[in-house]
Amino acid sequence: MSENAVKVLYRLKNAGYEAYLVGGGVRDLLLGREPKDFDIATNAHPEEVKKVFRNCRLIGRRFRLAHVHFGREIIEVATFRSMQEPGEEGDRETENGMLLRDNVYGTIEEDALRRDFTVNALYYNIEDFSVVDYTGGMADLEQGVLRLLGDPETRYREDPVRMLRAARFAAKLGFRINEACEAPIFELSDLLQSVPAARLFDEVLKLFMGGVALESFEKLRHYNLFGQLFPETEEALAHEEHEFPITFVTRGMQNTDTRVHEGKPVTPAFLFAVLLWEPVRQLADEFRLGGESPLQAMQQAGSEIVFRQAQRISLPKRFSIPMREIWNLQHRFEFRTGKRPHRLLAHPRFRAAYDFLLLRAESGEADQELADWWTRFQELEGDERNKMAKSPKGEGDGRRRRRRRRRKPKTKQPEAD
Repeated sequence: MSENAVKVLYRLKNAGYEAYLVGGGVRDLLLGREPKDFDIATNAHPEEVKKVFRNCRLIGRRFRLAHVHFGREIIEVATFRSMQEPGEEGDRETENGMLLRDNVYGTIEEDALRRDFTVNALYYNIEDFSVVDYTGGMADLEQGVLRLLGDPETRYREDPVRMLRAARFAAKLGFRINEACEAPIFELSDLLQSVPAARLFDEVLKLFMGGVALESFEKLRHYNLFGQLFPETEEALAHEEHEFPITFVTRGMQNTDTRVHEGKPVTPAFLFAVLLWEPVRQLADEFRLGGESPLQAMQQAGSEIVFRQAQRISLPKRFSIPMREIWNLQHRFEFRTGKRPHRLLAHPRFRAAYDFLLLRAESGEADQELADWWTRFQELEGDERNKMAKSPKGEGDGRRRRRRRRRKPKTKQPEAD
């Protein structure tokens, strides 16, 4: 358990408040997994928590939370929420069944019933080192079942992101979703359209960058949730006669999972470049047929698809810019003679674009010989690399640079007599 989380628990206890470790941290510890976050629930109100910790910041409008900072680690502290209707001091707001704000505080028993899944409603008590279970979460944990607390349809309408969390936990934990909680997802998936794009971006990162991207992708498609997140991609996958698009995306998911498990860095830019490549490629083909050059077509298609996608999931520029660079560099791999391959090799986004090319070749969309050529080109140095860039096989698409015609000098007309 995080030493900082233990510090927060004991300091709140010594200040006279109740404090429990709760949620995914308790669940993962019981499953023998290493928790990524440590959340704490308490009867202290956010302002009271702030008085106990000088290194505390209050955040959130929808749910008022206290973040206690220990360098780069943040321990999130939430006040017990109530099942009761708000009184004079209450602060709860709903719209069409969706919970927009909920800062009505209550007891630990009420707080347990306000959580999403039973396996996330387990509390670790530092008083006697026991696990407190008000919802049957221990039994569901042992049976590998995800069960929502309360009426599933009502809970999904309160917060549609719970459907994504169900798919993510099922993929991450290998659990099955309870039938009563599973059935409404197919009918209510369009509720995700009312969720802010910035929040969906955070949820997508949790889905695809936690080491179970492929399983998450398959779960999302099974429950008709993927199309709500990536409508352009889902349309391309559903109507494509060949197997390339689905193979390309699944290989991209596998690649991400492998890197996570090996402790290698992963970037959302590459992940989104994979997920949006097929709609970008199709639109670029249309622009080329309209007379645009390959680069112009790709630039226009990339900008258009990114704009459309941002209506569903926000794409920060720190990710959308390198993502478009990865796409724009793909046509440059075709040119393998002269100075062009050397300039491409020196490009700061070369490695990501090269990995993207390998993925295209593995999926059958790009020529494997092209990928092999670039693999060999990187391994060589000096004269050998120069020699390789002069070989006839490096002509790429076979296009030759058109020579500019020399204009014939004008002949001087004889002067009239």
